[in-house]
Amino acid sequence: MPSIWDRLLSMVADAACNALSSVVEAVRTLLEGDPETRRQVAFSVAMIALSAKMAKADGIVTTAEVDAFRDVFKFPADQAANVARLYNLARQDVAGYEAYAEKMAALCVSCERNCPILEDIIDGLFHIAKADGLIHEKEMAFLSRVAEIFGMAVERFEQITARHVHVDGRDPYKVLGVSPQDDFPTIRKRYRVLASENHPDTLIARGVPAEFQRIANDRMAVLNAAYAEIEKERVAA
Repeated sequence: MPSIWDRLLSMVADAACNALSSVVEAVRTLLEGDPETRRQVAFSVAMIALSAKMAKADGIVTTAEVDAFRDVFKFPADQAANVARLYNLARQDVAGYEAYAEKMAALCVSCERNCPILEDIIDGLFHIAKADGLIHEKEMAFLSRVAEIFGMAVERFEQITARHVHVDGRDPYKVLGVSPQDDFPTIRKRYRVLASENHPDTLIARGVPAEFQRIANDRMAVLNAAYAEIEKERVAA
């Protein structure tokens, strides 16, 4: 059975001008009868296109950012050349990142506000943005704009940001999207919902390819640490 990368490369070969932006439309039409593969390919296109565009947002494509892209994309060794070609096509494509983001938002399976799979894409982009040790102001503007196009609520974007950006230490309450004024049962309930939504098996079920499980594992580690910190604080009090 062809891998996701084989399918993507085939679409690029068939797409006009070899532009990755046209592949988004190919995903919509060619995989209409195969929703599971359609979701996986759509996610892959978004991550490749947007991460390549974001890597240029601060004017510099660093080795660390490219390595982070490879780290998030746990692709088979024999697919390295295919993935590299797709990534380079996205970097060279004249289409702007907003056009990519708008097309990906239209492909969201649930078409709901705060679409989970679009949140997964934002989370993956944060991993790549912080690979060189900091998130540049232009990269933050890029991420914020993509989240806006994705229809993500501001507070939801801030919650994701809190998992990745914490100059003065990570705030466990912001990570879980709760308030220090909330009682512990409320916080525990919120944590359990997040743990269920972000379990690696749940991501696979909603169309995130298995190759991207680094995203889910890191996210769960941060959520678990935040909950443990609050629990310890409340017990001590």
